[in-house]
Amino acid sequence: MKKTAITSAEIAPVLAERWSPRAFDETHTLSQHEALSLLEAARWAASANNAQPWRFSLLYRGDALWQKVVAEGLTGFNQSWAPRASALLVVSIKNQTPDGRPYEIARYDAGLAVATLSIQAEELGLRTHQMAGLVHASIHSTLELADDLDVLVAVAIGKQAAAETLQGPAFEREVAPRTRLELDEIVLHGKP
Repeated sequence: MKKTAITSAEIAPVLAERWSPRAFDETHTLSQHEALSLLEAARWAASANNAQPWRFSLLYRGDALWQKVVAEGLTGFNQSWAPRASALLVVSIKNQTPDGRPYEIARYDAGLAVATLSIQAEELGLRTHQMAGLVHASIHSTLELADDLDVLVAVAIGKQAAAETLQGPAFEREVAPRTRLELDEIVLHGKP
């Protein structure tokens, strides 16, 4: 299934084709090459002062940590579809700068890294779906993360499957048209 973005100006095909499905192919296994390619893309994302405050935990479908994060760390709706993904990438951020101040820009920088990873996934023929519906404390404990890290999001990664592999609300969301706010609603100054 394709959901090519309808845009008012041409954008790169890899951006126009990117969307976040919930239907993942349970038979696909993320290869070492795919995993390295995704993580390298994220590593080379733009970062304020080159600080790179993101940290990644890559969990492969079926592994013990993956099973525990799926069972105890994902909230309701995400548990219905995310287990089919080949891998889950838990994104954590540093919560303080080296001098002990709150790390205000860390979320933005991590978002850039995940965006870059998502575009690389598209380039590899993979799909990603970011999830904020998490039990953060549970994931933090399961992954035994340091106190200076906060769990931010989890990203499901894998090959897309047919929408019909889903049921109920997950299927309905999968086949719904892809929408975005109009430019007039998000560009406050300097309209084209």
